[in-house]
Amino acid sequence: MTLRLYNTLTRRKEEFSPIDPANVRMYVCGPTVYDYAHIGNARPVIVFDVLFRLLRHLYGPEHVTYVRNITDVDDKINARAKEEGVSIRELTERTAKQFHADIAALGVLTPTHEPRATEFIGPMIEMIEILIAKGNAYVADGHVLFDVTSTKDYGQLSKRSLDEMVAGARVDVAPYKRGDMDFVLWKPSDAETPGWDSPWGCGRPGWHIECSAMSWKHLGEVFDIHAGGIDLVFPHHENEVAQTRCAFGHKVMANIWMHNGFLQVEGQKMSKSLGNFVTINELLEARKFGSNMWHGKVLRLAMLLTHYRQPIDWTVDRLVETRSLLADWIASAKNQGDPNRVPSKLVEALSDDLNTPSAISILHGLGKSARSEPSVENFDALGSALKFLGLWESEKSDKIMGYGVESGTDQVDPVLVDSLVASRLEARKAKDWKESDRIRDELATMGIAIRDNKDGTTTWEVKL
Repeated sequence: MTLRLYNTLTRRKEEFSPIDPANVRMYVCGPTVYDYAHIGNARPVIVFDVLFRLLRHLYGPEHVTYVRNITDVDDKINARAKEEGVSIRELTERTAKQFHADIAALGVLTPTHEPRATEFIGPMIEMIEILIAKGNAYVADGHVLFDVTSTKDYGQLSKRSLDEMVAGARVDVAPYKRGDMDFVLWKPSDAETPGWDSPWGCGRPGWHIECSAMSWKHLGEVFDIHAGGIDLVFPHHENEVAQTRCAFGHKVMANIWMHNGFLQVEGQKMSKSLGNFVTINELLEARKFGSNMWHGKVLRLAMLLTHYRQPIDWTVDRLVETRSLLADWIASAKNQGDPNRVPSKLVEALSDDLNTPSAISILHGLGKSARSEPSVENFDALGSALKFLGLWESEKSDKIMGYGVESGTDQVDPVLVDSLVASRLEARKAKDWKESDRIRDELATMGIAIRDNKDGTTTWEVKL
């Protein structure tokens, strides 16, 4: 089966032909660990997890190398650690642990390698020394900067001219820079800032050189696929391309560049200033976006309803509809399915540039067949498709919070549960603790766990 992927570098869909079919190599830019990951950060994690699954299916799990990094040295990290009065190590360890817990709930596979920037300072220094020796970088006032004019085709990925980039970028003005677009490879550190010994004094790396060094050491000078959010095309990926190509002398850094589209919340761009900034953890723990906890697989499916290159409007209605849809599919699969027996038509849909809307349409058809023509074969096809897409693991581990998923021989009725929860809230307001406890116990016998929140609301979920 032919895999075709849209290449940001060429602006067209291309047939994917790996450099080495025995070792298909992919790099995806990961989080900067200083705060909870927001729901926009979840999109590339989910999208390229689907690609990872597809590549493993097409080439064999042992023949795919997937690298997703962690940035644990950055000025945002330094500022947040100072603000909280904790060590940088404590902050990054805590935030990375939270990131892993959040994305595990989204059903993503563990990448082959997950390098941390602080573990690759040596290779970064090595690359910088190569760039200086080749005349692509220069030392100035304790900094090392990449000379953008030293590479004639800078801008090939973003398809912008140098003048356009200068006009559209937030350029750091500094007297030691030769050109406005020159970017930092290495910068000095003071006594309060993390630093490493280098030929240019105690300092730390710039952001762009980190990914170049980590991908080089894990995947080589040229590899198959580099991916991330559309916001990374410029300047991050553009600068990666420039410094890596100049260091090693190749025409490309990666043969295919893939980027997922933006995410907005309820019709508005997500931002802290608008107060609509939503983290993965807030959705999982019911601290925002509706009164019920959102199961991680619901969030995953909500992402896949839209093609990865298109923008998403993240709404409560979208999640409510998705939850009901996923619960119906899981119930219809009757606990059948094997992710290794994925239906060929699903693989064919995903092989067309990860066409997940087409894949969802196929799930609709499989669900309809499982309900109208009950058979082990139809149950298995639906369950296998769900498991391959990471939308279901097992009946026990993936009950979708009270929406039509069987529990033993009984089925949870969300209308009844909501009614009991409302009655319990009234009892609590009236300080009728005996009635409140009675309703709580009744819910428990139904397999329902409740949580009383600080804001006076109560959320519920099916106990696993």
